[in-house]
Amino acid sequence: MMAENTESTVSVTDGAAPEAAEGQRRGRGARGGGDNRGGGRGRNNDRRPAQEEDDGTIEKLVHINRVSKTVKGGKRFGFAALVVVGDGQGRVGFGHGKAREVPEAINKATAAAKKSMIRVALKDGRTLHHDGKGHFGAGKVTLRSAPAGTGIIAGGPMRAVFESLGVADVVTKSVGTSNPYNMIRATFAALSEQTSPKSVAQRRGKKIADLLGRGGSKTAEADAEAIAE
Repeated sequence: MMAENTESTVSVTDGAAPEAAEGQRRGRGARGGGDNRGGGRGRNNDRRPAQEEDDGTIEKLVHINRVSKTVKGGKRFGFAALVVVGDGQGRVGFGHGKAREVPEAINKATAAAKKSMIRVALKDGRTLHHDGKGHFGAGKVTLRSAPAGTGIIAGGPMRAVFESLGVADVVTKSVGTSNPYNMIRATFAALSEQTSPKSVAQRRGKKIADLLGRGGSKTAEADAEAIAE
């Protein structure tokens, strides 16, 4: 009888070991999934690939932050998302949204970004017409037009803006802050001041060739025709 009890005990223990190990693996997987879902506090997700929707817009998730609200019963956790949306042809916008779940926060931020899209004049459809500076809070950014083949020299949130905008060659510099919200707002402040020679000529009542000729361009007429097209 003693031998039978010992064998039965051993068999039960051996049978429970795989189940316990499987439970531990499932527990670790669940915890890992929870961390990925939250994105971590202050984690920058600007390296995620852009998502192109059916209507041709490019959506890029720049940043996800976990936020909390203290209520009577304790703390209520949620998520805040920062999204940049553009059409790749000179229109871009940004928005942020908060919700209890990550997908809902992204949807709110995307809807806000589509409502706030602005038009930016591009030179040859690949770079900026002139240099610019933007300022918001402690953040200061400098944008410079670049020749063909330079690429997008920008980091983090600023790169997401130019990729969604459709800029292929630009050089940027950001100082003062690494907060993605302030960097995005400072970048949009600089982009909103971009003007094209065509708009300046219309505002002054002159021809584009006259404006370009004053700068010493020998091919002012050819440049004016290219800009007009």
